Order: sequence, then structure tokens, then C-alpha cells
Amino acid sequence: MAAANGEKGFVVPELEIKYTKLFINGQFVDAVSGKTFETRDPRTGEVIATIAEGDKADVDLAVKAAREAFDNGPWPRMPGCARGRILHKFADLVDQHVEELAALDTVDAGKLFLMGKMMDIPGGASLLRYYAGAADKIHGETLKMSRPLQAYTLKEPVGVVGHIVPWNYPTTMFFFKVSPALAAGCTMVVKPAEQTPLSALFYAHLAKEAGIPDGVLNIVPGFGPTAGAAIASHMDIDKISFTGSTEVGRIVMQAAAMSNLKSVSLELGGKSPVIVFDDADVDMAVNLVNMATYTNKGEICVAGSRIYVQEGIYDAFVKKSVELAKKSVVGDPFNPNVHQGPQVDKDQYEKVLKYIDVGKREGATLLTGGKPCSEKGYYIEPTIFTDVKEDMSIAQEEIFGPVMALMKFKTVEEAIQKANNTRYGLAAGVVTKNIDTMNTVSRSVRAGVIWVNCYFAFDPDAPFGGYKMSGFGKDMGIDALDKYLHTKTVVTPLYNTPWL
Repeated sequence: MAAANGEKGFVVPELEIKYTKLFINGQFVDAVSGKTFETRDPRTGEVIATIAEGDKADVDLAVKAAREAFDNGPWPRMPGCARGRILHKFADLVDQHVEELAALDTVDAGKLFLMGKMMDIPGGASLLRYYAGAADKIHGETLKMSRPLQAYTLKEPVGVVGHIVPWNYPTTMFFFKVSPALAAGCTMVVKPAEQTPLSALFYAHLAKEAGIPDGVLNIVPGFGPTAGAAIASHMDIDKISFTGSTEVGRIVMQAAAMSNLKSVSLELGGKSPVIVFDDADVDMAVNLVNMATYTNKGEICVAGSRIYVQEGIYDAFVKKSVELAKKSVVGDPFNPNVHQGPQVDKDQYEKVLKYIDVGKREGATLLTGGKPCSEKGYYIEPTIFTDVKEDMSIAQEEIFGPVMALMKFKTVEEAIQKANNTRYGLAAGVVTKNIDTMNTVSRSVRAGVIWVNCYFAFDPDAPFGGYKMSGFGKDMGIDALDKYLHTKTVVTPLYNTPWL
């Protein structure tokens, strides 16, 4: 592992934190309680800004504004093309602030600045444009009834939506949720993660500048047990969309059921397998698996953290994987030469290190990494374990860090069985040149997305979501738009009709 901490020769952009208050009904406001909390830079652990801390009283105000905007405001009553024009303007404004927004996600979440500029922020704008194009294509169907009745369906926005957004991809997850809900004509209350509220508040400003009416988009930073719980249990919120851990997803679903039986969509944990067959190009497979495991310092729900390699190439694969991991540059995410930044905060940093210790105690062999690699900040070396058994914690539990568990298999059937030996089912990877193997495995692994000879192949048109305890409901694609729409059937009698 090559450490880049303290390396000179790169510029950290000057960054002014402009928005630190709640955004309710088109205005930035203090919390009712007057409370604030600190958001910290994971590069150093130092405080970046003090943020207004929303709780139940603030959620009530935000929901009231969203309800008024939905029941009596222009947004759900606009033609879809008009909403689309505003979403296009919103996207254009995001593009105009790429550098600033990427810098916010870097200082707040430890994300690579270069990747933010190239992928995350432009990707958010692309999602807005995709759903802007869909906004005027929402329609029902004419039904063919079996007796003298005329019937059709309408697609109507579900109403007020509560979005609870995670910290690992603050921009991407924000637009996964907000873009289709806005296109559908919904109004909403968004709770960004307490670790990463800065970009969401900036997006609130841009949304207002784009022309989204007051009350349509409300942002309430705060903590899960207070602001998040108030959203999940609110009697006047019609739908919840949550991304986060399976444990918290269970609490959200229970709160929704115990309140007004609001509909819920959940994108939860993952323990995604990548299956590498003997016929794979070893160098290509090693690079792909390295990307699958260590992208975003492993803080990604679809991280390829269980790596199954067929026995014929296993030894060569292990050797090359260790060599590549040792070359990884860990350091300041503003440095364009860095491959891996810090974990998001002290809690996550300590959690990952604890799992590494558990892996060693349970008998796995640590081949490389496994240690902190900076005197300050939350940096961890890329880590590889072998001799991993299926029942070990590092093979079963989501670590959310730069930890690879390498395992060997013999047959296609064994690989499928091992891949499915998990409570999760979010994603999987398959590396093979054999189309029959590809077809068999991709249809047999119980996961919401299967990437063949690629990984992280996301696209606005490709639905994304899980099986089993990875949740239900899709982000992206037209499937995501549908989850913010109700289907209503309208039936009228036909008299003296010459045909049905």
C-alpha cells in the first residue's frame, strides 16, 4: 500500500460552506429547538460546519409545507412537460456547480474529488434529465372490459414522500430518490444522513433557483432516532423511500406499518459475490474485482466483498490481487493520484477495523493491509483475507469498508450455492467467457442485478434494487417512477354501444 497522506503537489480548492440551515417551504430556517450538530471532515476529524438539527417539530413543519404544496400547489397540477422543463433547468444548475458540489461531498464523506467531478455530480444531473424526459409520458391504459363498460386507468402521484438518504453517496442517492418523485408530481421531505448534509442543502438552493415551487422539496438534516423516526411514523406522509442498513430498514418499515400504513421502498445492505471462472482473463478479473471491492473505500452497498475464484486460476489470482492492492494509493481524496480516501467517520473507521480483527480471530489469513495508515483522519489499508469459511463474520456481514474475502470453488453448482448463501441479494458479478455459464449463473443467483464481465454498470434506464433482506422497490429506470405513482381505475357504463 502506497500512502499519499501529506504528499504535496495538489491543490485543495477553497470551499465556503454556504448552507447550514433546514430548508422548509422554500426558506432556509433554524431548527425549532435551536439545536445544531457538527459535520466533520474525515480527512482530519476536524469540524467543517455546524448544521441545524431537525427533529419532530421541524419534520411536522416540513410535512405541512409539502402537504399544502401537494394538495393546493401547482406542482402536481402542471403538465408533465412543464415539470420536465424545470427539472432540465435544475440539471443545468447542477452542471454549473460541479466543482463546488464535488468538493462538498469530498470534505463531508471522504469521496474522491476527481470521481465526484467526473461521475457523481454529472450522474445526478443525468438522473434529473432522464426523469425530466419521462415526466410527460406518465399515462394509464384503456381497458377492454367483458361487458358494456368503458374503463381506463390513471397514474397519479402518491402524494407527500419521505426520503431518508444514506451517507456513502450523498449526491447519487439524493437524485435516485428526488428525481423520479419530482417527475411524478410528488412533494417531499428529505432527511440527508447526519454525516453528509452539505450537498443536499446546496441542492435545495439550486432547486429553488430552477423554479421548483416552495414546499415541494424540503430538506431536514438530523438524526435517525429523531428526524428519521418522525418521517417514518408521520401520519401525513404517504410513502417512505429509505436507503441504509437492513436493521434500520426494519425499524422504518415497522414505523410505517404502525402509523398510517404508508407504502415503503427499501434499498438495504448487501454482501455481493463476484464469481470468477477458470476461463477468465486473470489480469482483467483481478482489476475488476479490485474495483468492485475498493471503490469508494468499500463504502458501497453493492461492494464485491465475497470473491469466489475457481481453483484452476485461484493461486495466480490471489498473487496478482495482493500485488495490486499493495500498489493502491491511500490518502487525501483531493489528490488526483489517490485511489482511496478515508472512511466517512470515526464510527465507521472503528467498525471496519473491528471486523478485520474478527476475521483474524476467526481464523482467516490476512495477506495484506488490515491497518490504519495515517496519524490523523480515518484511513485504512486495502485488506485481503484468504482461508475464509462461509460461516465467518467477514463472509456473512456487511463490513462497508476496504476488505476483500477470497474463497475457492470447484464447480458451477458450488459457486451458485456459495453465492446464494447469504441473507442479502443486492448485486453479484460473474466473470467468464462462456455464455452458457453466464446464462446459468445469472439466472440462478438471487440478486437484483447481475453484472457480467463488468461491475458498477449503473445507468439511469437500468432498475436497481434487491432481493431478500437487501430490500424491495427499485431505484432508476421507469420502475423507480412507478413507485411514486398510484394506479386509479375509472369505469363508466356504456349504453346502446354497437361494440365493446
